[in-house]
Amino acid sequence: MTDPDAVRARHADGPFLRACRGLPHNTVPVWFMRQAGRALAEYRAIRDDHTFEEVVQTPELAAEVTLQPVRRYGVDASILFSDIVTPVQALGIGVTIKPGVGPVIEQPFRTAEDLDRLRPLEAESDLSFVMQTVDLLVQELPVPLIGFAGAPFTLASYLVEGGPSKSYARTKAMMFSDELTWHRLMDKLAGITLASLRAQVAHGASAVQLFDSWAGALNPVDYQRYVLPHSERILDGLSDLEVPRIHFGVATGELLTLMAQAGADVVGVDWRVPLDEGRRRIPDGVGFQGNLEPAVCLGPWEVVEERVRDVLDRADGAVDHIFNLGHGVLPATDPAILEQVVDLVHREGTVRTSEGDTSRAPVGGDAS
Repeated sequence: MTDPDAVRARHADGPFLRACRGLPHNTVPVWFMRQAGRALAEYRAIRDDHTFEEVVQTPELAAEVTLQPVRRYGVDASILFSDIVTPVQALGIGVTIKPGVGPVIEQPFRTAEDLDRLRPLEAESDLSFVMQTVDLLVQELPVPLIGFAGAPFTLASYLVEGGPSKSYARTKAMMFSDELTWHRLMDKLAGITLASLRAQVAHGASAVQLFDSWAGALNPVDYQRYVLPHSERILDGLSDLEVPRIHFGVATGELLTLMAQAGADVVGVDWRVPLDEGRRRIPDGVGFQGNLEPAVCLGPWEVVEERVRDVLDRADGAVDHIFNLGHGVLPATDPAILEQVVDLVHREGTVRTSEGDTSRAPVGGDAS
């Protein structure tokens, strides 16, 4: 296994990690959520011969797919190609990722007894294929690797609903009617996610992103009571590793302050909130990431160019801004558009900074 500290040291002076830490750098870093995948012809060529699970579970294929957007777009960071349900899938829960649908649970979790089906994750053995993928990537990548995992609420929503949901009715019903079972489920999932992320970092990931994709279904009061303690456990449980921790969710404009309080070094802002307003909701000392609307990239370059400049203007040259989409790359996106976005951000994304105004608590440390 490659020395993970040496890997991180190699990338420490790049714009992505410096922005995560609020340190001076010369240009706004950029990467895209779901940058590897269906928008790329080279990815589709692999998928012609392999299922999604086969790609994830075959280190050479997963590494190749992770590398593809770095080669194509020239982004400043790469994110591991996997899925948020991969850890629970590895525990034999009975999870299938159906094309066009998403994760589907063979036997949804509906009672306290169902929780017995979740055991602690042994990341090195249960997710050996993920760790092998990380090992391959950190030897080849010219940019930092972001490890990732799903946050407990989003994982719980899949397990309880049995698949994707628009209302999260069953999830909320458990949350409101059986709080003890709910917190036990969330605690188990937090342990699984934490084990996965710590192992990814041990193998050389230079940062992590915690995806609470569907937390936007909650109001702030319920988020604080039913979700925040468990996300906090994960992010706090990574603090000793001293890697940047990014926290992202969809439609979470009203939760940005709380998501930062959970222990994030950087909070992702989705496209529904203007980036400057999102920045105001995030406490000082915590960076921000985003937030071009993914669907804009389906339009002509003139429109995309205008919107990219708008995001950069709203970021106002902040040293701790990372350019990204407000969610993942859509499958119909023309890769050439994303290449142009990266080029534009690198050319015009100036950083207004000086050594005297960028003090931060150490990444992974105590901000008090």
